[in-house]
Amino acid sequence: MSLLVVGSVAFDAVRTPHGSVEKMLGGSATYFAVAASYFAPVRVVGVVGDDFEEQHLRVLRDRGVCTEGIERVPGKTFFWAGEYAPNMNERTTLDTQLNVFATFQPKLPGHYRQSPFLFLANIHPRLQRQVQEQMRSPQLVGGDTMNLWIETERPALERMLQGLDILVINDAEARQLSGEWNLAKAGRRIRALGPRTVVIKRGDNGASVYEEDHVFMAPALPLENVVDPTGAGDSFAGGFMGYLAASANGVPTTPRARMRRAIIYGSVMGSFAVERFGLERLQHLTREEIDDRYSQFRQLTHFD
Repeated sequence: MSLLVVGSVAFDAVRTPHGSVEKMLGGSATYFAVAASYFAPVRVVGVVGDDFEEQHLRVLRDRGVCTEGIERVPGKTFFWAGEYAPNMNERTTLDTQLNVFATFQPKLPGHYRQSPFLFLANIHPRLQRQVQEQMRSPQLVGGDTMNLWIETERPALERMLQGLDILVINDAEARQLSGEWNLAKAGRRIRALGPRTVVIKRGDNGASVYEEDHVFMAPALPLENVVDPTGAGDSFAGGFMGYLAASANGVPTTPRARMRRAIIYGSVMGSFAVERFGLERLQHLTREEIDDRYSQFRQLTHFD
């Protein structure tokens, strides 16, 4: 069951208390695709510039990701630089250069439009809507957004939300979008905008899912060595959607159990992402490591 992601493919420069990297592969679609590739076939739509080399594409292709939808145009690839505070929960953006991403217009190859699973990573809601309109009856559509679009593009964002099955956002964005501080109320308000499922990422407090008759809260894995939080949320979304795609025609299970497992697998992939800079840890995992960490999550909340 193939999974299509549309979003940014970028270069990042990151400083944390553990060191710095001046240029590394990043972007929401990139992290999502690598994380999801451990569960399902992944296709990517994005745009890069002349400075994006074969070695960068190889990171995705080595994970079996289809890169036919990555468009190369004259100019430089989207670049972001940031610095993390000692607590690793706060970050400061030092530089943002949209470059070729500023004129990005998602173009889906013909066979991509038939992908049964779609995830709209964090891009302008107008572009997300354009992608929705190019698709041919996907089984499940997930998406992300950010505070900028909530503040400045509310009408376009609400139109996009009407076409989502699942919205994945962090707790601050959920409160901003809903106008509710209480996350349970926020989940209900956001579901009224369109998505039947709202997944709220809560950083080192875990993640929670809100549906009409179902609430589930997953813990975060206690990690002693957090090196670089960049891409953790996108990796979470990749593991989450990847598992949903992989289990669509698998062992029969209840929708509720399937959603809970997806949240845990998302948390697993997010926890791996933060252990090294960029994709260094995420791109070299084994299935045994993933399953072992899934078991660790189960032990966190198991009781008799």
